[in-house]
Amino acid sequence: MDWGSIAGLGIALVALLLGQTLEGGHLSSLMQPAAFVVVFFGTLGAVLLQSEFHHFKQALAQLRWVFIRPVDDRIKLAQRVNAWSIQARKDGVLSLETVLHREQEPFVRKGLQLLMDGTPADRIREVCAIDMYYFETQQRNLVKIWSAAGGYAPTVGILGAVLGLIHVMENLSDPAKIGSGIAVAFVATMYGVALANLLFLPIANKLKHHIQIEMSRREMLLNAWVSIARGDHPKIVNERLDAYLKFKQ
Repeated sequence: MDWGSIAGLGIALVALLLGQTLEGGHLSSLMQPAAFVVVFFGTLGAVLLQSEFHHFKQALAQLRWVFIRPVDDRIKLAQRVNAWSIQARKDGVLSLETVLHREQEPFVRKGLQLLMDGTPADRIREVCAIDMYYFETQQRNLVKIWSAAGGYAPTVGILGAVLGLIHVMENLSDPAKIGSGIAVAFVATMYGVALANLLFLPIANKLKHHIQIEMSRREMLLNAWVSIARGDHPKIVNERLDAYLKFKQ
């Protein structure tokens, strides 16, 4: 569980509510169902319009990384890779077949299979780099959905404000309805800005950070495989692995 994300979201909400009460306002004035419907569902509609539906579902699945931090196994992975290099140096790359059967991750299996097939180091780099490029592109395209929501929400909030003002103008003869119309107008703007800057954009940036960690992990693996394919001594492989762990994000 990523308690930082949970704490950050909680602090942001408390700050809004506490600021409202400190100014002498009522919390009930922030609860405007009409404003929420316009901003939330308007933003949702805009995001769905620009995205493929299956990409939108994948982006929702990706959301779990914000609150349930992906396991960062780079230290243990480096230890395994170092053991692979020693085994390949001692018994040859074909001895890695036993390791291949134990690994479940497709990217790891691909690299090990290339090593066992005797693929030249440059070709291993080329094949794995293509895999990494498309993986990163796919993940970042999903993050763009959250960034887009952060861009649309304030504008939709302004639309909600305009609708509220239209409601006010239609009821100038009824002073009892003027206050509620103005409230919807301002609260809609607040909802749009708050959702964008306290939820959607922070989610996008947090996901970018996790993608960066995963790409660092895959780059570490790729450089180790290239080193093994070149016949480098296990100490050289270990030095390359340590370089990534020293600057662990």
